[in-house]
Amino acid sequence: MTEQDSPDVLVYEHGDRNEPVLWTENLTRVFGSVAAVQDLNLTVEAGSITGIVGPNGAGKSTTFLMLATLLMPTSGAAIVCGYDPVFEPREVRRAIGYMPDFFGIYDDLRVREYLDFFAASYGAAPAKRDRLVEDLLELVDLTVKRDAFVNSLSRGMKQRLGLARALVHDPTLLILDEPASGLDPRARVELRALLLELKAMGKTILISSHILSELEEMCSHVAIMEAGRLIAQGSPDEILTGLKVARRFRVRVAGEDVARLREEIERYPTVENVSEDEGAIEVEIPGGDDEAVGLLRRLVETGIPVIEFGEITTDLEEIFMRVTKGVVT
Repeated sequence: MTEQDSPDVLVYEHGDRNEPVLWTENLTRVFGSVAAVQDLNLTVEAGSITGIVGPNGAGKSTTFLMLATLLMPTSGAAIVCGYDPVFEPREVRRAIGYMPDFFGIYDDLRVREYLDFFAASYGAAPAKRDRLVEDLLELVDLTVKRDAFVNSLSRGMKQRLGLARALVHDPTLLILDEPASGLDPRARVELRALLLELKAMGKTILISSHILSELEEMCSHVAIMEAGRLIAQGSPDEILTGLKVARRFRVRVAGEDVARLREEIERYPTVENVSEDEGAIEVEIPGGDDEAVGLLRRLVETGIPVIEFGEITTDLEEIFMRVTKGVVT
């Protein structure tokens, strides 16, 4: 493909290849009159597990297809492990391990044959392939299934095999599209543990899901997509800070004097949304730590026997709901 045949993409200068592992600039893909992905500016830092979250149809899979060189962008640019997916697709494919939501399998191959085939496709030396295959099977806990036919595996085992396939060439970046789709709870826990192990081994992981609880315990960074647009990214704390939302605290007293506790809290000038829950008071406090410290000091000075004063952790689902509030799809 010549530059004249290419879409309206930004040409990347090779001398600029530095961290992060992946970035995009106004990456866009249009199908007819529909913009599946629009002006996407995404950054993935080295060594992170970055989760792209969003409902079905948010543009997650389309984004991954463009990053994996399987779909041409309509406009914009992307750099993946220092290479341009449009102009340097072979280099990108050597640097990434891509696992789509639904991937093809060869039913008449045994598990070890399946991995050996892909290892050979990536140019692994024949003398090293047996050891490579055995190491991968051990990593994904499929050693006992090495001689089983692929079509005999459960859904969870097939997902682990697909992940092993994505690792045969030791990629820098893993791009995993809904890897936990269709898995039972145990298989999801096992997959999460495996991804954390891969992160500890130095892999950078970009993973998508529309089930936020799947990403809650393993993602260091989150990117939230809605209707083809990236509307927030960063660590969960950074996203909450950007939203400038109040922090929510739970306060409990010794004894039964909850009414007095609530009365004193409501007198504090900056609190919001005071409510009672199972004998404790929940309250939103705008601002930083100073405001929370001020409220606790006031309660102690007035003789309230506080036995619990802690921040209620905001989970990924609540962050998503707050970020997408008011977004028109």
